[in-house]
Amino acid sequence: MLLGVVLFCCAAGFSQTTPKNQQFNRPFYQATFLETEPVVDGEIRNEALWESVPLAPDLIQIKPSFGAPVSEKTEIRVAYSNTTFYVAVVCYDTEPDKIVVSDSRRDADLNDEDSFLFIIDTYNDQQNGFLFGTNAQGMEYDAQINNEGKGNNNANRQQGGVIGGTNLNWDATWSVRTQLGDYGWSAEFAIPLRSLRFASGEAKTWGLNFQRNISKNTEIAYWTSLPLGFDLKRLALAGKLTGLNLKNPGNLKLIPYALVQGINDQSVSPSEQELDAEVGMDIKYSITPSVTLDLTYNTDFAQVEVDDEQVNLDRFNLFFPEKRAFFLENAGQFSVGSPGEVDLFFSRRIGLGQDGSIVPIIGGARVSGKVGQTNVGLLSMFTEDVASAGITENNFSVARVNHNFGNSRSSLGGIFVNRQGLAGLDDDFNRVYAVDGKWGIGNKAEVNGFFAKSVTPSINGQDHAFKLLANYEWDGWNLNAGYTEVAPGFNPEVGFLQRTAFKKPELLIFKAHRMKGNGSFLEMRPHLSYRGYWNFDNEQVTGFLHVDNHWVWRSGFEIHTGINFTQERVFAPFNISNVTVPIGEYKNEELQFVLITNPNNAFSVSTRTFIGGYFNGMRYSNSGTANFRVGNKFVSSLTMSHNDIQLETGNTTALVGGLRLAYSFTPRIFLQSLIQRNNVSEITSVNARFGWLQSANTGLFVVFNIVKDDNPLDFLDNQTLTIKYTHRFDVLK
Repeated sequence: MLLGVVLFCCAAGFSQTTPKNQQFNRPFYQATFLETEPVVDGEIRNEALWESVPLAPDLIQIKPSFGAPVSEKTEIRVAYSNTTFYVAVVCYDTEPDKIVVSDSRRDADLNDEDSFLFIIDTYNDQQNGFLFGTNAQGMEYDAQINNEGKGNNNANRQQGGVIGGTNLNWDATWSVRTQLGDYGWSAEFAIPLRSLRFASGEAKTWGLNFQRNISKNTEIAYWTSLPLGFDLKRLALAGKLTGLNLKNPGNLKLIPYALVQGINDQSVSPSEQELDAEVGMDIKYSITPSVTLDLTYNTDFAQVEVDDEQVNLDRFNLFFPEKRAFFLENAGQFSVGSPGEVDLFFSRRIGLGQDGSIVPIIGGARVSGKVGQTNVGLLSMFTEDVASAGITENNFSVARVNHNFGNSRSSLGGIFVNRQGLAGLDDDFNRVYAVDGKWGIGNKAEVNGFFAKSVTPSINGQDHAFKLLANYEWDGWNLNAGYTEVAPGFNPEVGFLQRTAFKKPELLIFKAHRMKGNGSFLEMRPHLSYRGYWNFDNEQVTGFLHVDNHWVWRSGFEIHTGINFTQERVFAPFNISNVTVPIGEYKNEELQFVLITNPNNAFSVSTRTFIGGYFNGMRYSNSGTANFRVGNKFVSSLTMSHNDIQLETGNTTALVGGLRLAYSFTPRIFLQSLIQRNNVSEITSVNARFGWLQSANTGLFVVFNIVKDDNPLDFLDNQTLTIKYTHRFDVLK
């Protein structure tokens, strides 16, 4: 605690926050209607059509020189036609030879290169939107934003997929073309209106914000001048795009697929070979421009990237995020709870067993969208039985409604989640009911929470869960205080619980301080956080007090120096890699150190180290990622996690390694591989994927998987080759 006080006091003495004369005025821009569709080729400067469209106001830096104009001239224009939404940008650069293009893969991170992004809040509800971006190579980046991108901040659960408010794996049909020259680079976006969700009508207004990243300066600039600590997803502070006269564009897509899969299983004697073929189809129809019907039959996810390997070094459940395409659109609309800790609906429960085995999906339907200011969602899916795993046929149904109150950032909603066994047993079901809401207090504060109840035939009483969280976020401050309770009988079978039966208070005090002047040191972020878990006998199970400071340089280099005070009470012995942790109460301290080099460089690393007490012994933990790229085609990352645990009852070492390799022939033709090794389960796996995208998530996919288990008592060795082709037919345009 003393360390935290010292860090705050030191920072206050030689840093600056938002200048008092800095105004966060909301910019406005009048959209231009185009009678003639432009040729989308990336050429902006010499196009008479674009010369007739007014320029948007200049961008404002948030990093490194907070509140200063963008360092390089940036010209942005926005227009639309009856069918398409257009954004054109010219990113001038006085040193074009220093423009960095680091990755051409779709949805690759754009923060470590020269790039341009924009977000549109098509309902103007200041909470939800669509994010698009590109780099100088014309890479396609898109994401669906719910609740201003807010989700779970626990770093150990932030891997790819959807978690909380940012749905990166949502893929829409759109195009972008770019040009490079001695002036810098330019980009021309064309987004079909049928790929968006919006309310049609006259004189509509959308929320809008732009972002430009300039790699040579590690610079970030926005159209709307944002306070420290905010990013593009802060839609409550976005500018406004006015004068939109929107018609229903019509949208009916047929997306059939066909696949051939060959399996070679060497784990049995004699080995078994199997050849299988499958067909299926998705149908997408816009009932209105803001409400979409999705149908799926014989759903398959063979082209989806495999999960990252994790080793459980504690007593609680690991979280693996959703990555399957069908469940990703409007996924945030069905999210209620505390993502990654208490999820009332977790779509991975559909079509996947508890051990990750595949449960075939017969088909299903989803209706999702917005009616006025009310978000609606209905989902119903049917899965087959798997006799070998004791799984019967099931129906999974979800009904969700959430009403936004004007522009107040406030909402009130409810959700119903149901699993119903179809084998004719009266007691084979599980249901969860919940209400949730958010009260936005101006632009700086909010209070949100939920209350839920489950119904399971074998459980009577103590079947509730709730959370209340208050947050203040402005001018570099981030203050949180909350309380979560999950009763012993609360059983969301179609949800996710990191742990069961707990009462959890939590607190966060965080402040970002921007340094004065133009020195090499940019920012420091002292903070303190606490979370504690008690059982329903009022005995503390876990306590975690974290005191830390982030030291940030203008070059992008960071170090984090912290100390953790931990408390664990073990009521029943459990194993960590065959080493027993006995019953007892354990209080420990550990040092934490994080190092991050400039991600704009061709070679960059990030590491995290823990050294300190762990239950009745010590833990020496090192994890990190090394990234290396060659030009804009080849990127690689090596991830390692090494835990040396020395307990009174024995020692163990857990090592998980992963190597990602990717080569992009074009932004739509790629070859990727993920090689993983886990010394605890003694499994080595290889996932290699070739993709030739038609649009969004359709096209040709060739996927090769190898899983090999080195344990002679549990031998597993098989190879799977899948060739899948998916095509999108736009029946209505």
